[in-house]
Amino acid sequence: MNTREDTVRLATRSSDLALRQASTVKDRLETRRRTVELVEIETTGDQLRDDLIRRLGKTGAFARALDEAVLDGDCDAAVHSMKDVPTEDMEDLVVAGVPERAAPGDLLVTPDGTSFSDLPEGATVGTASLRRKAELLAARPDLDVLGVRGNVDTRIEKLLAPHRQREHERRVEAAEESEGNDESDGDDGNDDPVDFERTPQEWFEDLTEIERRSLEREVEDEFDAIVLAAAGLERIGLDRHVHTEALPPEQFVPAPGQGAIAVTARDDAFATTLNDALDHPRTRVETTAERVVLEELGGGCVAPMGAYAVLEGGYVHTSVRVLSEDGTEEVAATRDLPVERHPEAARDLAAELADDGAAELIERARDADEEAKRAT
Repeated sequence: MNTREDTVRLATRSSDLALRQASTVKDRLETRRRTVELVEIETTGDQLRDDLIRRLGKTGAFARALDEAVLDGDCDAAVHSMKDVPTEDMEDLVVAGVPERAAPGDLLVTPDGTSFSDLPEGATVGTASLRRKAELLAARPDLDVLGVRGNVDTRIEKLLAPHRQREHERRVEAAEESEGNDESDGDDGNDDPVDFERTPQEWFEDLTEIERRSLEREVEDEFDAIVLAAAGLERIGLDRHVHTEALPPEQFVPAPGQGAIAVTARDDAFATTLNDALDHPRTRVETTAERVVLEELGGGCVAPMGAYAVLEGGYVHTSVRVLSEDGTEEVAATRDLPVERHPEAARDLAAELADDGAAELIERARDADEEAKRAT
């Protein structure tokens, strides 16, 4: 490994989103006159189905391989999505740097701009998150919530594929039918309005790159909408190319640490260097409150749980929501935690929620998870 005085080696996953996150850390360190190299590492989470990832729980399906590269001395630090970083003891590692958080909430993504409230009864919504599934069903029990796997680009392509392919077919058919006619009224008997004044080629040329790719994708499940983290879409620039609606974080409480980046390193002087270069105090306070609640309740990837904190003056306004997987039961609370003792106050809030029934919901989720393990 190169010396720290020479090149800083940052471990990262190889997905587009992970590389963009790591690049923001790289850029920040390079302003401190550091030479930085990104080291791409495949993690266990990149190889597994969502159900198996959930069973890994607190072991950190996406974080462990990166941190092992640091512990083995192959890398100097690792760049994670904070929501993937386990809350339990990290051996000889610490979260050395927490840069300023991006948008922490969730976005509803649709092919045509339909709002959440206007989704038709029984609409199919895709998500890979237990929390999002439970919160969606709590708000709209009529929805059919299905799992959707893949990186952000892949999920959006899966959403768009059947809709854009149908539209393409209709345009081609309309163009063929209108050959030899002076004009076409554009009425093909379909309720969806389509402007047939443009040729199929002109329509295609106006599509975004991700829409074009969706035309070539094999259709699997058909979704009316999917739900993704706002930060992910923003970081890879797709928020400007798809129809989105921000879901209110008061109702759709984000995952602890969502939207934030965590840089882990050995607990030594280099960690202090990273902290000085990268740490954003407000984000550190907010994500600490969220992760303390997660750690105390022990939900991990097993139970649907959200925790969202916002620093407001001398208090950390913190909302927590723990649900059953089908969204029919929940325990929730919102508290203003004094900033000078926010970790201790967050533990008190978690204990209160546990006593009010959150511990029971989490235990039931854990039992169901264990039963699923035995069945496979």
